[in-house]
Amino acid sequence: MFVTLGGMERSLRAARVATYVYFVLYGTLLGTWVVNIPAIEERVGISHAALGGLLVVLGLGAFLGMQVAGPLTDRLGTRVVVPAGGVLCGATLFLPGLAHDPWTLAGALLVFGLCNGCLDVSMNAHAVHVEKAYGRPVMSGFHATFSVGGVLAALAGAGAASAGWHPAAGMAAMGAVGVVTALASARALLPAAPAVEGPGPAEETGTSPAAERGGTTGRVWLLALLALMVMLCEGAANDWSALHMRDVLGASAGTAAFAYGTFAAAMTVGRLLADRLAARFGSPAILRHGAVMAAVGITLVVLGPWLWAVFTGWALFGLGLSGTVPQLFSAAGHADPAAAGANVSRVAGLGYVGMLAGPAVIGWLTHVVALNHTFVLLALLCVTTAVGAGVLRTGPDRTREREMAANTP
Repeated sequence: MFVTLGGMERSLRAARVATYVYFVLYGTLLGTWVVNIPAIEERVGISHAALGGLLVVLGLGAFLGMQVAGPLTDRLGTRVVVPAGGVLCGATLFLPGLAHDPWTLAGALLVFGLCNGCLDVSMNAHAVHVEKAYGRPVMSGFHATFSVGGVLAALAGAGAASAGWHPAAGMAAMGAVGVVTALASARALLPAAPAVEGPGPAEETGTSPAAERGGTTGRVWLLALLALMVMLCEGAANDWSALHMRDVLGASAGTAAFAYGTFAAAMTVGRLLADRLAARFGSPAILRHGAVMAAVGITLVVLGPWLWAVFTGWALFGLGLSGTVPQLFSAAGHADPAAAGANVSRVAGLGYVGMLAGPAVIGWLTHVVALNHTFVLLALLCVTTAVGAGVLRTGPDRTREREMAANTP
């Protein structure tokens, strides 16, 4: 339940604000890499297909970082791991901008990916603890501020490109800001998971602890599979939206950067609304209807011959996907609050295999079909996600939704 005792209430609010800051920070740092992809691709002299292969390295690094950071977060606490991840992520952001061939770019992406994974899992685990303490949905709001970071990165990237900055210079400047921000926000974080009141899941269902752990693990991996699909779609937008606008529609570099900005802005709007919608209609509805909307949006991107039509498609795609990932992360973290870091690392780890390595499939498919036609795969994944959204409708999830709905003003 929401803490209402003076200093404890202020501490919880400060922790929530700090969580917002870290999500903005992460979105800005990752978005800075994204908007510099075209310039780095040209500087290194690689094809779309080769870039797709290098994104596998970034995804591998993120996956490994998540698997290390999840259990470490449960053991040491988010107050230690979250700022450490932020500092490392900011300090390594400039490395891809210095790459001069595919090998150096691969090494830079591996290191940057490792640091990304550490920050991502630890801050999401902290977000689960904050949501548990509030007793109502707040996860989508955190992810909304991640999208705000993407918008900021798109604006800064467009400005730097127009001014003729070297990619490494702009990335180093943003990384330095990130390091300072990560250190300054650390003190407000919760030191550990909040105490869990009332009966645990095993007591509610009448099952043995061993059976409950097995069931929880199975549910978490099903959530991870859904995360793989929706985050592959998100990763495709991150890594290919600007290139699609430039190469398929002939847009300028500045206009192309705003393709990603449109997607990120729509994600922000959707996530600002998703918490209240989830409390009222339930997580499965958010996942199902959002996936259908995303399928419609990416189909418009595939078929749209004009800039305004494609911008509309990216907006619908972002709006549809906006509430899906927060519901999956929240469900994984609440499955066992004492192991929130480990469970979120499973869902986020497999999801980011899709987000950061999955777009390599898009690159490989460009050998066979045009770039815009490869997005048909994303539409199919969205439809599959909509069909499988009922996996969220389980006993513990229904109980959590009722509790959070009762606390939603």
